[in-house]
Amino acid sequence: MTTVHTLETDGVQLHYEVRGDGPVLVLVGSPMAAVEFGSLAEAMAGEYTVVTHDPRGISGSVPADPDQDSTPELRAGDVVALLDAVGAETADVFGSSGGAVTGLALAARYPERVRTLVAHEAPVLELLPDADEQRAIVDGIVETYRREGVMAAWQAFMKAFGVGGDDDQGPPPPSEESPETLLENSRRFFLHEMRPTTRHVPDVAALRAGPVRVVVGVGAESRPLTTYDTSVALGARLGVEPVEFPGQHIGFVDRTKEFAGVLRRVLRERA
Repeated sequence: MTTVHTLETDGVQLHYEVRGDGPVLVLVGSPMAAVEFGSLAEAMAGEYTVVTHDPRGISGSVPADPDQDSTPELRAGDVVALLDAVGAETADVFGSSGGAVTGLALAARYPERVRTLVAHEAPVLELLPDADEQRAIVDGIVETYRREGVMAAWQAFMKAFGVGGDDDQGPPPPSEESPETLLENSRRFFLHEMRPTTRHVPDVAALRAGPVRVVVGVGAESRPLTTYDTSVALGARLGVEPVEFPGQHIGFVDRTKEFAGVLRRVLRERA
């Protein structure tokens, strides 16, 4: 059974969902909403109390200031508020894409709240040797959104990073979301989330010295993607070998059963 909740915290009304029973596992996306983690949440709910949420400014999580930037640090604070709301002192955290960046900020700033962090394909572009060029690419995508609109921006995004559908379409929207919501989610992503997320520099010293077990996840089919390179770079900084998960960047959506099996194994390996 899934229960749906709303939480007021730090300038945002967070939409979150809870499934299952057992140790708490939080699935975190950015800009991916709770709906996109539904299948994985169902697959993990037999062993865990699984918490999913819409990150601030996305879908059902409404910020008081619609033009406030969504930083990894703010989103990490939101996850802490969710843990408080469900009565969890600690949790395992799976973060994918921008949600993995949220997880890295969470583990560095609130290490006492995280047992294991699985950071799946974090777009930590600042760790790449061509970080200046990557920063310019991100700026160019944002400007494309301002000049040409959402479809052109998603096409530029996919061309730059290799993530998404074909050259003529944006990423496939979840059927549960209205066109208006998808447009607003895209606005938030391009204007207020993409830059703060990709420009986050993980606190490697804190992560290496802290108690959180950090697992770097990468898609088995993700070699053409920029997030493969960032995952390898992150693993090298942390001194860990990336763990392969089935599929590509959103393997948890289209390869859910196999993906959940690897996630279970990784979480059970906690020392």
